[in-house]
Amino acid sequence: MIESFYGFAALLLLAFLRVPLAFAMGIVGFVGFYYLTGNWSAAEAMAARRVVDTGMDYGLSVIPLFILMGNFVSHAGLSDALFRASNGFLGHRKGGQAMATIVACGGFSAICGSSLATAATMGRVAMPQMRKYGYKDSLAAASIAAGGTLGILIPPSVMLVIYGILTETSIRELFAAGFIPGMLGIVMYLAAVKWVLWRDPAAGPAGERVAWPERIAALKSVGSTLALFVLVIGGIYLGVFTPTEAAGIGAMGAFVIALLRRALTPRVLMNVLMDTVRTTAMLFAVVLTALIFANFINRAGLPNDLLAVVNGLDVAPFVVILVILAIYVLLGCVFESMSMLLLTVPVFFPVVAGLGYDLVWFGILVVIVIEISLITPPVGMNVFVLRAVLPDVSTGTIFRGVTPFWVAGTARALLVLVFPGIVLFLPQLLY
Repeated sequence: MIESFYGFAALLLLAFLRVPLAFAMGIVGFVGFYYLTGNWSAAEAMAARRVVDTGMDYGLSVIPLFILMGNFVSHAGLSDALFRASNGFLGHRKGGQAMATIVACGGFSAICGSSLATAATMGRVAMPQMRKYGYKDSLAAASIAAGGTLGILIPPSVMLVIYGILTETSIRELFAAGFIPGMLGIVMYLAAVKWVLWRDPAAGPAGERVAWPERIAALKSVGSTLALFVLVIGGIYLGVFTPTEAAGIGAMGAFVIALLRRALTPRVLMNVLMDTVRTTAMLFAVVLTALIFANFINRAGLPNDLLAVVNGLDVAPFVVILVILAIYVLLGCVFESMSMLLLTVPVFFPVVAGLGYDLVWFGILVVIVIEISLITPPVGMNVFVLRAVLPDVSTGTIFRGVTPFWVAGTARALLVLVFPGIVLFLPQLLY
């Protein structure tokens, strides 16, 4: 086990020296494997085999296809249409535009699949509207930052795909499991807006009431995208096609929607393809090096040693889960969400499986806690992305405003922890 701790120490040192995480994990994993085996050829063979096997994995093609789908939808102007539609039904209420922002974030993230992209996009769309009606910056910015976190849980989610690959868990089950907690997240964030208004009614004034014909027109403008979401996710749930086939259908459908909305020019198409290639390359680099690092810690016996330590302790398995979640919250203060997932899941999931817990349930719980970390100081990634989009809003203002949403997210995590049926209900219907 001591070799694993040396490896993590080296990894933290490289991260402190600002070595990109993908390089850091690859270096530590490769050198650590050599140290354990004493054979450079064995380390080279391990790394080469991991790269080849992962690169040839057909299931991984779901990642670039879902990223391509999200990029097409983003360039088709869906964020504006979703905000108009949700604002038409909610904007006339007190705090209604903040609520509309959260609903629009949920809808946009369901297609986009990226929390950071959702926060950045909706920041440009929703913030000017909320300022127009006199919203306080703390509530307005916080509703965008918190709503953006929904992107990594509501399917299709790249985070869930990578978790499924790391743990060899069914992506279909993970997508089914993420739906109810994702919807619960929207409801609880809406409740957080209500709580803010109860304490400070002036934080979110009511907007203008939109006539029903305009509401219906706004709803029709997002109809094709909602239909695409139902087709992709419904097809996966019903077993009509695999997640990889669904990703291909979704990417093609998003391309057609962008064409019909006249949002694609040759330049835009090239930008979409280049963004997809860059994002995919970045993700694959991190995934590959994380798997090399996982080979090292598995060879060092860390997961088995941890499980032996846990079994030797006189504590309930539930306490172990609480400790693991506390570690995630602490790591969220210094690590980016994807990095945290890739670093910790290979260590923790054998322990969780050894304790008899469902890995689908654990995956959703981990992603919810990672969502919370995206708005947790001092390194809440969504907060800093929003700060870059809204340079006139201070980081402190956003963090103060996001506190009720952080509490709501924590309450959702506790509900999922205590009542696993929230997560497992839909996956159990698949069989």
